[in-house]
Amino acid sequence: MAGDRTAQRLDHTQISFQKISYRWTICNFPFFLEEMPGSIRSPTFSIGANDKWCLTVYPKGIDEVSADYLSVNLLLLSCLKSHVWAKFQFCIINAEGDKTETMRSPKAFKFVPGLGCGFKKYILRDFLLSHAPCLLPDNHFTLLCMVSMVQDSFIISDQNRKPGIQVPRCTLTDDIGELWENSLFTDCCLVVSGQEFQAHKAILAARSPVFRAMFQHDMEESRKNRFEIPDLEPQVFKAMMDFIYTGKAPHLDSMADVVLAAADKYDLEHLKVMCEDALFKDLSVENAAHTLSLADIHSSGQLKTQVLDFITAHASEVSETLGWKAMVGSYPHLVAEAYHSLASAHLSFLEPPFKRLKQS
Repeated sequence: MAGDRTAQRLDHTQISFQKISYRWTICNFPFFLEEMPGSIRSPTFSIGANDKWCLTVYPKGIDEVSADYLSVNLLLLSCLKSHVWAKFQFCIINAEGDKTETMRSPKAFKFVPGLGCGFKKYILRDFLLSHAPCLLPDNHFTLLCMVSMVQDSFIISDQNRKPGIQVPRCTLTDDIGELWENSLFTDCCLVVSGQEFQAHKAILAARSPVFRAMFQHDMEESRKNRFEIPDLEPQVFKAMMDFIYTGKAPHLDSMADVVLAAADKYDLEHLKVMCEDALFKDLSVENAAHTLSLADIHSSGQLKTQVLDFITAHASEVSETLGWKAMVGSYPHLVAEAYHSLASAHLSFLEPPFKRLKQS
């Protein structure tokens, strides 16, 4: 009799990181160290495709305990997710170009937009000034921050397993998209600004609660299967229909704002989030106020949170734009929310100081 056979599968999970070394030089630093109150913030930088960070230096610490020290902070300004995990270390680049005064985080920390983490007692001000020829060459202070951000995790299976059956890619969206592109087997006509589009009631009803309700009403339009679509331009309507049939929206970069309005009107939540993502990627000082008002009008929660974080990080620049000044008169409640976000960010100080590790 044959013995028992035991199947075995070996998997392991691999975590990938994205790393960056960001170097920031502050000129005339002794003057800033002695005379300037408050803090100074670096330009923004990114580690991945959809995150923004900056560094903050507090010349006189952040509280009474750290008043004699220089405090440093790594601040996450925005990201697509609710949080990211990252490890970091700070060091000073000396006159010879070497790294010195290194401090490392003992573990990965959870960063959420608008909050930071760092070292309250990074280096004594008196020590820094007394070693100025080495640490402040030409009165320049060069801070290096090295960040390792957790990017993703995935499972790798045993490579010795039998390959099995190769299942081809599902072509469902391609097949349904062909029905729309070639007007095959249509049963209704949608009229947009005088242009006629042939479509399928079952597909529209399955994808949009608004279309479903429209088709269920016992009215002349429903009996004739001819429906007027008001308040949409043909190109916007076509982009929305492309999404309904295929789940894709390839031209959002040029009209995400108007497609967002259409997605909101026809209750297409996934398309709304795709528009939010496109608007976030195009976010700038000049369009921040307009994007904030769009997010508020169309109840786009993720986008609104990200824009408020962006405005908090660029408050002085955004407040000088024409869009912001127009928003002050038209949407005062958004101005109040932006100021509240700014005030909250200013209360977000560093974590308690880590124990200083070995210096390099």
